[in-house]
Amino acid sequence: MKTEATKFSAEDYFATQTPPPTLEEDVEKVREFVKIQAKEGRNIVLVTSGGTTVPLELNVVRFLDNFSAGTRGATSAEYFLKAGYAVIFMHRQFSLQPFSRHYSHSTNPFLDFLDIESQDSASDPTPRISVTPEKRADLLTVLTSYKRVHSLGLLHTLTFVTVNDYLWLLRAVSQELSVLKRRSMFYLAAAVSDFFLPRQKMSEHKIQSGKGSLHIEMDQVPKILKPLVDEWTHGGFIVSFKLETDQNLLLPKARQAIERYGHQVVIGNDLHRRKFEVVFVSKKAASQDLTSSSQEDPFEEQWLRIPQSVVDQTTPGFPIKEIEEDIVQELIKRHTLWVKQG
Repeated sequence: MKTEATKFSAEDYFATQTPPPTLEEDVEKVREFVKIQAKEGRNIVLVTSGGTTVPLELNVVRFLDNFSAGTRGATSAEYFLKAGYAVIFMHRQFSLQPFSRHYSHSTNPFLDFLDIESQDSASDPTPRISVTPEKRADLLTVLTSYKRVHSLGLLHTLTFVTVNDYLWLLRAVSQELSVLKRRSMFYLAAAVSDFFLPRQKMSEHKIQSGKGSLHIEMDQVPKILKPLVDEWTHGGFIVSFKLETDQNLLLPKARQAIERYGHQVVIGNDLHRRKFEVVFVSKKAASQDLTSSSQEDPFEEQWLRIPQSVVDQTTPGFPIKEIEEDIVQELIKRHTLWVKQG
């Protein structure tokens, strides 16, 4: 299966690719959520989380996938909620979610937290379920936060599977959030595929394996940060992530993204150090007094680190310290200043 590559702009992409069937319903629910939060005077953050798939057939059997369980997005969403933000959590279907993430991993299964108690009473012999005593405090903490968030209506979730789902949802949600101007934040932690196969080039049915090899030339996913900044939303504080496996590429790539797309922060993370070290890359403030040496470098970098030993000692589900707590704290500080400057 060989096709010729096409270069898609964002405009070309949305003109030629089909929206997900639930898009209108999803947008209506987001619009209502935004309306309620705006009335309450809350800031809203859109958190994207998890990886995207790239189907190879219209009747999907085979697809390419991205490495991401959604840990950073789900964890960060919890800290944004704790800080009083309303959160639109746009995540890959079945990836980790806020609160339930503590019990989703195979090393910390929820059923291990439960006991079965026999009832001696003849009037009610039905066994009852209880929480294992040593796990009650942790579960109570998580459950209390979960109930509070939902009673206040602070969390709205959306799901995607394919990169096409993701792009359509991101554009639609961004346009709805534009009414908040600077009081909206975009925390784009999803691992989005760099390449895709347009519908026009897909096989309708399962690709047959009889030829013994498969050759596919995919198209590049359009760069959406530029239209996000320039067209879809107005004044939003936009944070993207840059993941690299080569430490030498991390800062140059992050700087390039800031320069090219004009958003506020790139958070750079090395694949093998991402749980205990990240770097914030941003443009220096225009009003900042620059020395002759700093004028040659318009960027500033801020490293956030926690001891690797703390990460290594973490209990599954209930870590001693998570770097996302510091990431969110720093972003809220910057976002607060961004709103005031507006």
